[in-house]
Amino acid sequence: MKLGDLAKRLGAELVAGDGSGAETEVTGVAGIEQAGPSQVSFVANPKYAGLAKTTRAAAVIVEPGFGVVPGATLRVENPYLAWSRTIEIFHPPLKYEPGIHATAVVAASARLGARAHVGPYVVVGDGCVIGDDAVLLAHAVLYPGVKVGDRFLAHAHAVVREGCVLGNDVVLQNGAVIGSDGFGFAKGPEGHWMKIVQAGPAVLENSVEVQANACVDRASVGETRVKAGAKIDNLVQVGHGCEVGEDSLLCAQVGLAGSTTLGKNVILAGQVGTAGHQTLGDGVVAVGQAGLHGDIPAGSMVGGSPSMDYKLWLRMTAALQRLPELVRQMRASKAKE
Repeated sequence: MKLGDLAKRLGAELVAGDGSGAETEVTGVAGIEQAGPSQVSFVANPKYAGLAKTTRAAAVIVEPGFGVVPGATLRVENPYLAWSRTIEIFHPPLKYEPGIHATAVVAASARLGARAHVGPYVVVGDGCVIGDDAVLLAHAVLYPGVKVGDRFLAHAHAVVREGCVLGNDVVLQNGAVIGSDGFGFAKGPEGHWMKIVQAGPAVLENSVEVQANACVDRASVGETRVKAGAKIDNLVQVGHGCEVGEDSLLCAQVGLAGSTTLGKNVILAGQVGTAGHQTLGDGVVAVGQAGLHGDIPAGSMVGGSPSMDYKLWLRMTAALQRLPELVRQMRASKAKE
């Protein structure tokens, strides 16, 4: 592909550098330090800006106001998004031909939309309804009564339990489980734990992605709902009766205890946990390993366990490192009294 053609596809301004113009042939993408003269790279983090001056890349995707560098630049408002699109141009997703593999088991009462690809050992249960252009890869399982929209992609070993509802453009990565039983038990008169039936479905709205080995539990009553555009990372637990707001991000190993409600555009970094029966307002950001308790107002940024305002947590963390010296000074002062 010509560099000029790539610029047009990205809607970027090509600023030519030494020897790199619109006719330069580009064949792929690579990191800023590894890129060669036929590859494209990008810089979004300012700490890597200096590398743009020394890279061998054919061009670097940058913001419009990025400084002058010797090589060519593709200047665009959102370099990270443009980088994502560039990767996809050179590494397009695999295409799967329509058809049902001979080893797949599809119930007679199930309805598959047009152009479905059903791979080896897939199981589609009674009464399932699946939209157009679905791709179910090896060993994916849909329990009875599942309803799925168009362009569904289930990678190998993904599971959707009975009665769950998924919208359009939902992606389940390997081992994702949607609608597994919520953790509900009641102690009987003899002290044994008795299972509470988890009758409510899990609902994933349009453009939700659930990544590898993450779980979205079903509720005993009502539903567990993940709203449109939310993304759930590997090994995340969404407990029974939770609601995840639109375009929220749950990063690796996040755990939502039952009946947690997240607003829109919430970001929970790795290993954040909630106490349950709490509400996080729109735009809340929790840094890694924060332990969240109580309702948190919209727009808050929190850290620590138990969680607190992020700036206060930073000050406390800095002070904690000085604690041994402060204790030593205090003891020395008392010894002089």
